[in-house]
Amino acid sequence: MNYLPLFFNLKSKNVLVIGAGLVAFNKITLLLRAGANIKIIAKNISKEVKCLLYEEKVMFIAKEFNKKYLKEIFLVISATGDTDLNNRIFQICNDLFLFVNIVDDQSKCSFIFPSIIDRSPIIMAISSGGTAPVLLRLLREKIESILPMKLGNIARISGKLRQFIKKRFTNTFERRRFWEKLFKSVFIDQIINGQIKKAINTFRKYSTNYIKSIGQIIIVGAGPGDSGLLTLRGLQVLQKADIVLYDYLVTSDILDLVRRDAQRICVGKRAGIKSISQDEINHLLVSLASKGKIVVRLKGGDPFIFGRGGEELEIAKKYGIDVQIVPGITSAIGVSAYSGIPLTHRKYTSGVIFITGHKCSNFSKNNWLLLSESIYTLAIYMGSVKAVEIANKLIFYGRLQSTPVALIGKGTTLDQKVIIGRLDEMNKIITLNIQPSLLIIGDVVNLHKKLKWFCSENTFDIVNYKSSIVNLL
Repeated sequence: MNYLPLFFNLKSKNVLVIGAGLVAFNKITLLLRAGANIKIIAKNISKEVKCLLYEEKVMFIAKEFNKKYLKEIFLVISATGDTDLNNRIFQICNDLFLFVNIVDDQSKCSFIFPSIIDRSPIIMAISSGGTAPVLLRLLREKIESILPMKLGNIARISGKLRQFIKKRFTNTFERRRFWEKLFKSVFIDQIINGQIKKAINTFRKYSTNYIKSIGQIIIVGAGPGDSGLLTLRGLQVLQKADIVLYDYLVTSDILDLVRRDAQRICVGKRAGIKSISQDEINHLLVSLASKGKIVVRLKGGDPFIFGRGGEELEIAKKYGIDVQIVPGITSAIGVSAYSGIPLTHRKYTSGVIFITGHKCSNFSKNNWLLLSESIYTLAIYMGSVKAVEIANKLIFYGRLQSTPVALIGKGTTLDQKVIIGRLDEMNKIITLNIQPSLLIIGDVVNLHKKLKWFCSENTFDIVNYKSSIVNLL
């Protein structure tokens, strides 16, 4: 271990910063967050540091460094760029046993600044000892992504409850067991979601009967396919799940983000294939959560856009189970963006309508008249099964036969395929269908050729129908 990580309490302690450029400003900003008294020595002062001086957040003491200014100083930071001066400062500080950091010269640092993840009062510091700063930045990004921004609130509230638990459980092991169970419960999510009263009630239940766990159902939208489109909150939830009930539309890349020891149960439904019913899924959710498990219902796209998330939320509420929703990027938005097809564009459309294809047989005449208006883009989920029927109805009720159509299969993934054609060519288009798919109808489809940016080699024009089939095979 090249460095021993330490956390200094700098509140009201004097820190001397020599130099007042942008690099020095960045160090000063960090030190101010820690409550230090900053004293500055510098010939030239940047506008950023001048603002701090004007606001009386720092103190200017001299233009030239002198040993006498080290009296009553706790830390010293030199960011001058003057090698001779830096060497002198380092030697003097060493002789006086003062902690010193010469910026950009690790050999002359008795301490270094780590990469900090701040969730005050929880602070995490990581360092590569100056050997791999880029790797360190990437590691920090990963850690940042899995730590909720409101983690500090959890620590503050828990800190206020510690004395109560010390009196409730005199045994150290029992106290540790209590806190472990509480932090694995809904207590965390209730604080994150601002439900402080509920969190306190959960705390009381656990402190009264701390052995019994309280279950939870979390309905998560996995997005359209690309694991990079999973939300930050979705990733955090997957990392704490006990059991994940997932659909066929959830990609393997996203499933790889689930906590390793979590149980995974596929409850996906596919058209024309016998599979688990929604009632069975609802029963499974309730049954598992009632056993004290954190149950994640992982659904493709967004749970509330043709995802039956509302039904699953209702069943959780009916049985009094704590529940939360983590929205996802719905397929129409994600897939259209990855295809270079804007669903709205002021030159082509006044709006977009989301519909589900397998319910189109129940549409009324007025429904079809609205859908046939050329000012609307149609984004049709599960539209391939009844695509020809939809096309015929739209043409019958006034939509132009030449209306551009895009059928996009496996959208946002590296296997994405985009098939372009006309409304009156739908019977040909669907023969090239790749599941899962989204159907987009409207003039905005014409923008695909100009705006496409992702997997462009997998675009097929129905005009080249035969060659397209050969390419797909």
